Amino acid sequence: MQLHQIKPKTKKRREKIIGRGGKRGGYSGRGIKGQKARAGRRIRPEIRDVIKKIPKKRGYKFKRKFEKNPLIINLDVLEKKFKEGEKVNPKILLEKGLLKKEGNKRLEVKILGDGEISKPLIISGCKYSKAAKEKIEKAGGKII
Repeated sequence: MQLHQIKPKTKKRREKIIGRGGKRGGYSGRGIKGQKARAGRRIRPEIRDVIKKIPKKRGYKFKRKFEKNPLIINLDVLEKKFKEGEKVNPKILLEKGLLKKEGNKRLEVKILGDGEISKPLIISGCKYSKAAKEKIEKAGGKII
């Protein structure tokens, strides 16, 4: 047996050619009228209709959504959860379960001055309010 003698098991089926007149009848398998029966038809994407319906207003409307507010923690929480002279930074706060991380974003923490603090703590890598800074330094703590 040679290569030119090999034949397929099943017969080759021809694709249905439509829309060119001839043996397919008056409508050539496309039905009657309408957008889908026309030559060169293109169905408009739905998103285009949605965009056209949105009310257009004047002016530049870019908003900075990617800048998120820092996670907030109060002094009374630090008083309960930390011992004297311990370090406080975003990583340690996350390990102790005081913060929840969202995705792969860098943690930004702000310490607010609600409550009282009596233990000297070493705080680094956090933002803080004026009241919080005063109370921490009054208690003998440091902000690095």
